[in-house]
Amino acid sequence: MNAVTTPAPAAPLNTAAVPKAQFDWMPIALLIGLVIAALPAMGGVNNWLTLTLAGLAMGLIVFVIASGLTLVFGLMDVLNFGHGLFIALGAYMATSVMGWMPGAPVAGVFVAMLVAMAVAGAIGWAFERVIVRPVYGLHLKQILITMGGMIVGEELIKATWGPLQIALPLPDALRGSWIFGEAAIEKYRVLASALGLAVFAVLVFTLKRTKIGLLIRAGVQDREMVEALGYRIRQLFVGVFVAGSALAGLGGVLWAFYQQSVTPQIGAQVNILIFIVIIIGGLGSTLGCFVGALLVGLMANYTGFLAPKVALFSTIGLMVAVLLWRPQGLYPVTNR
Repeated sequence: MNAVTTPAPAAPLNTAAVPKAQFDWMPIALLIGLVIAALPAMGGVNNWLTLTLAGLAMGLIVFVIASGLTLVFGLMDVLNFGHGLFIALGAYMATSVMGWMPGAPVAGVFVAMLVAMAVAGAIGWAFERVIVRPVYGLHLKQILITMGGMIVGEELIKATWGPLQIALPLPDALRGSWIFGEAAIEKYRVLASALGLAVFAVLVFTLKRTKIGLLIRAGVQDREMVEALGYRIRQLFVGVFVAGSALAGLGGVLWAFYQQSVTPQIGAQVNILIFIVIIIGGLGSTLGCFVGALLVGLMANYTGFLAPKVALFSTIGLMVAVLLWRPQGLYPVTNR
């Protein structure tokens, strides 16, 4: 009789042998290297410190604006070229709120931010239902139809607020700078930087540490499985689009006060900058968007001081250099 052989039990998985994902420090080293390399060219430590802090503040404002677009593309795979509409809405809501509250203190700025986020989020909800929803998964159509939506929205803004530039001065409490030695730090930039860091912290915590973030990431990977568990992924993704639109509205307020004026083209103008940022950072990466925005802000300020004529092209040159080094951006997202 032949002996019956039983298969040997499978060896347990050696989890220690499975390599763990390590944080990539090279983009951070690039950021630090840019700051250090700029020091000898600035003509003094005070100029370098002033420009560095101003560049970081500008980068954090740009991050707030771009974070909404990064969120929508990274989690919904939607190329929303109409993002500039929500930026412009936020900026114009700031002019309206400050017009209703003449001579308002700093509290008026925060009221403008809340109103802008609410209005941009509401318009974003309608934008998703009417314009974006029919073209999910169709990138070329997304580009065309969302760009058309932004053009129509820009014309509606002109009909509502007029085609001319509107001044948006800062409240007295946010004007001027704090002086440390011979280095100047603008008060408004400090506030904008704090808000930018807060937005980054909230986004990272929400996506990595909360159940909503887990469901969103799981829905991106396997939508059918999450829906089979009883969760409504469509409503969750609509919420993501509304949140991204609200962040664009907040960024529009910050940028409008940064420029201290508003025009109907403000959204389209900033759109170019934020697409450069998210391409540098890696499409859909929140951390990449953060680092990319800081790089763009620093590069714009350094070149604006050293060679104003090439400042407009410096960010494009930075993007080209980064893509030659890393074609998918600083922190590519391979699985959405």
